[in-house]
Amino acid sequence: MVRECNALRVVVDLSHLNASGFRDVMRLSDAPLVATHSNAHAVCASTRNLTDWQLDAIAETGGMVGLNFATCFLRPDGRESAEMGWEPMMRHLDHLIGRLGEDHVGFGSDFDGATMPEGIGDVAGLPRLIEACRAHGYDAALVEKLAVENWLRVLERTWGA
Repeated sequence: MVRECNALRVVVDLSHLNASGFRDVMRLSDAPLVATHSNAHAVCASTRNLTDWQLDAIAETGGMVGLNFATCFLRPDGRESAEMGWEPMMRHLDHLIGRLGEDHVGFGSDFDGATMPEGIGDVAGLPRLIEACRAHGYDAALVEKLAVENWLRVLERTWGA
């Protein structure tokens, strides 16, 4: 399936795979590795979050990771509680950018049923996330990469456009 997806230029999403499945895709794929909505295990030790070796593997292929907004994957305590500030999201973004580089990280969401931080709520809260990134010290160029440009780049590489 992975080879056929590569041939058809379909993005294979690593976000829901365990480490063994991740290794299988990594071994078979010739496309950029992409986790559309995942976070850093080093910040929140959820089994759903990506370890540093996985982040390094994604970076080596020029792939990317989209930040997952689900509170249980953001909060170090793993709670599904919307009551949280921006700091956990910024810690994940800092770690992802530090590991992958600023050209390989984006916003990923997970709006289809996960508990979102109260500051975001739903897609209408994305401007507040952008404001939080700016307040955290990310400049306009980096925020544009996180919101749009990095996704376009990895999709163009995968699709061959």
